[in-house]
Amino acid sequence: MKKTFLTLLGSYGLMLMPYIASQFSEGEGWDLFDLFIGGLLLFGFGMLIQFLMIKLKDKKYRIIVIIAVVLIFLLIWIELAVGIFN
Repeated sequence: MKKTFLTLLGSYGLMLMPYIASQFSEGEGWDLFDLFIGGLLLFGFGMLIQFLMIKLKDKKYRIIVIIAVVLIFLLIWIELAVGIFN
């Protein structure tokens, strides 16, 4: 439960940076929905990585799977940001 709360706090804490930046500059194009989706994406992948850390016992396999999850996360994040697949 504590790790879940810390993951939630960290993911939405990270989303505070673009929110604060958008208050001081006109260049930021993020609204509250974008920040919510970004936080939800970070939280979901953070929880998935925590789950994989618990369930996967083999260290080499764990590292490979977590690297794959991080790459999938980055692809989704980039697609939502700039649309690389369009």
